[in-house]
Amino acid sequence: MINKLLIANRGEIACRIIKTARRLGIKTVAVYSDADIHAEHVKAADEAYHIGAAPSRESYLDGDKIINVALKAGVNAIHPGYGFLSENTHFADKCEQNNIIFIGPSSEAINAMGSKSRSKELMFEANVPLVPGYYGENQDPAFLLTEAEKVGFPVLIKATYGGGGKGMRVVRDSAAFNKELEGAKREALAGFGNDKVLIERYVEAPRHVEVQVFADNFGNCIYLGDRDCTLQRRHQKVMEEAPAPGLSAELRKEMGEAAVRCAKKINYKGAGTVEFLLCGDEFFFMEMNTRLQVEHPVTECVVGQDLVEWQLAVASNEPLPLEQDQVVISGHAFEARIYAEEPSDDFMPSSGVLTLFDMPNEHTSDLSAVRIDTGVIEGSEISAFYDPMIAKLIVHGANRNVALRQLSLALEKTAISGVATNVSFLHTLANHTSFIESPTSTHFIDDHISELTQRDEQEQTLQLIMAALVYINANTCQTSTSPWNTLTAFSLNASNHYTLPFVAFNLACQRNNDAMTLVYDTEHFAVNADFNGNNLTAFINGDKHTAKFVLDEQSIAIMHSGNTHQFALKSKHYVAEKQNDGNSLQAPLNGTVVKQVASVGDTLKQGDAVIIIEAMKMEYTLTAPFDGQLTQFYFAEGDLVSHGDLLAKVEEA
Repeated sequence: MINKLLIANRGEIACRIIKTARRLGIKTVAVYSDADIHAEHVKAADEAYHIGAAPSRESYLDGDKIINVALKAGVNAIHPGYGFLSENTHFADKCEQNNIIFIGPSSEAINAMGSKSRSKELMFEANVPLVPGYYGENQDPAFLLTEAEKVGFPVLIKATYGGGGKGMRVVRDSAAFNKELEGAKREALAGFGNDKVLIERYVEAPRHVEVQVFADNFGNCIYLGDRDCTLQRRHQKVMEEAPAPGLSAELRKEMGEAAVRCAKKINYKGAGTVEFLLCGDEFFFMEMNTRLQVEHPVTECVVGQDLVEWQLAVASNEPLPLEQDQVVISGHAFEARIYAEEPSDDFMPSSGVLTLFDMPNEHTSDLSAVRIDTGVIEGSEISAFYDPMIAKLIVHGANRNVALRQLSLALEKTAISGVATNVSFLHTLANHTSFIESPTSTHFIDDHISELTQRDEQEQTLQLIMAALVYINANTCQTSTSPWNTLTAFSLNASNHYTLPFVAFNLACQRNNDAMTLVYDTEHFAVNADFNGNNLTAFINGDKHTAKFVLDEQSIAIMHSGNTHQFALKSKHYVAEKQNDGNSLQAPLNGTVVKQVASVGDTLKQGDAVIIIEAMKMEYTLTAPFDGQLTQFYFAEGDLVSHGDLLAKVEEA
């Protein structure tokens, strides 16, 4: 019987596991790095222990440190969550050696599926369809190139022990193969401690459908429906839904039974996910994740079960609570992953402190079927050291259309500032006609990227007017008397006509005794407003709009209907953070220099790779801005850099 549980993870998944453990009367122990000393999972647990520096290799990936904490705290079980050590056979073995229950399958099962090459061999034996490729041990670059040419371009280089799109590169011709191979191996080593890769044919327009399986210690194994995880960018899932739309009952059954065969082939125990590429009515085994998935909440919604509770029960040697014919799928669920990133800037990750974090939930919202899984609150820091996911927004409706409407409304009620987010992008995605009407392919976001990230000029103008109202209120309302009651120039201690100090917008205010007008370029807006904390109710040309805002000396952030815009202000503090002479390369985000690709003195062509930085588990390559000579590096490999730091200098030819 599990009575004290250590969660070898952080953030959202740690908080989610603690929630179930608390309901079951199980004490919990958290671990944390230097960066997470004030994190929510640390506050939520009954006990918490420090395990090292911020980089995950020195903390959350150090299994020996975590085992030592487990022994010190006297726990009898460890839940690894997902990522980090969740699929690490050495860690699973160490738990067993120390008489600690590992909440997951055996190390043999992890090893069988953790190696994507070995898993393909096993699936061939289990009569599960496979994508053509090379899954062997030989990692010589020349040999792998030969195998790629045999498979036929385009090919997919994939980290054998990877996941989440890390260590994965699409290569369309032999000329680019070695460069992409090197990058994939480096990323795989950094993320998973192993740089082994496999090569497989790149299927151009598939859907990504996965099946949730569960097995106990008594020979029982069932599948809990399927999920569609097709909406992705950089091979990273963005939005998931259950059940997968448009599948026949026969196809669902065939995929589910194939997933069960997969689990039984390796004598699997606990929660697992078998991922398939779906092409029409054909499906191909992709991989099996031997852990709980990020998107498990959508399955929980449609089957009405707590999968973490199931994990703890199986680990306690209890039988599965349901048989296959007792599994009933009810309604439809979506999960939207809210990331700290800027979709219009190629989804560049963002880090910083959350100055506002306001999301709907089942306790405070009229959205009765919404669930928020997160590990942050207002004031939390989104660190450059870890994955940039802020929260998971999950909705459950009677059918797909109802669930989509709930998702759209919940995103409109989401207000986050302090970092860039993809909330507006997700809202646009949820309302895209093609996504609403029919199943998509994994290229859907790439194929529609311009319309999904295109700025709505009308919405931007509306938010600019609201930002102006916030500025005027902050600079005129010094007493409890609202300036909107008496709008004379005398009462507001300002001139009848003045320009507002927005950096990139020409906006003026005109006032008389009973009205206020804002002028943007040549367009006039009659305005009035009410304020309640950081809530704004604006009347613009007679139309009512509600929004949330955050104001500081440098900017005003407006969050309205799922859209957020940051408007910079001119002030005595308004100077560029970094003076750039045009010949320098600057860090696009906080991160670590992992490789200097070129050497000082090299002659470069525009677009040549100069330096690679790693942030939030992904690599970013900075290239020469024009033809010229590399004259200086400002940081060495391994150095930490901040957003805007000058990394290197190229002098124009």
